Amino acid sequence: MPRRFRFVLLALVLAATPLFAQDFAWSFDPRSGDAWVDAQLADVNAYGARWPGPFADELARYYGAPRDLVDELLQRRWAPGDIYFACALAQAAGRPCRAVVEEWDQHHGDGWGALAQRLGIAPGSPAFHRLKRGFVPSYDRWGRPIHLDATLRADFPEREAALPPGLPAAPPEHGAGKASHGPPAEPPGQLKKQGKGHAHGHG
Repeated sequence: MPRRFRFVLLALVLAATPLFAQDFAWSFDPRSGDAWVDAQLADVNAYGARWPGPFADELARYYGAPRDLVDELLQRRWAPGDIYFACALAQAAGRPCRAVVEEWDQHHGDGWGALAQRLGIAPGSPAFHRLKRGFVPSYDRWGRPIHLDATLRADFPEREAALPPGLPAAPPEHGAGKASHGPPAEPPGQLKKQGKGHAHGHG
């Protein structure tokens, strides 16, 4: 079956059967070692389930994930947040996304923080901080709002300056699987072009 028809079929299935936390292949519990990352991954669940096309485009274009792999994982009811983090972590560690997916498939009970540490991207390390920064351009390309935690504010001072007075710079506390922001009112178009070139990962 041609790829575009497979994608249309996948999009119709996802639209007819929304992905809620209890519908994922495993209970969504990222335990990345960073509360802000866990909250963003829960929000990625909401976005990826609602807009699988732009979600998959982001991972294929900017994280080097094979598009067929992303589609397969969505069909297997992986949480979009887990798919995103697997490919982001793979890129940060210089590993193929598929290899990290296989690791998570076998050891998801340990949490993302433990897997990240085994790959040399320990939570709290400079490498992990760079991985966190990657959420920001992803959200920009999706046209989705994002609030920064204290560790990221210094990296994006212009965003803090643009916040209206009284607007919190961090998302409110919420449980795993609950999004901090709702999906955009209108479906996003093509990904916004950000600067020149993009990062390449490994398939």
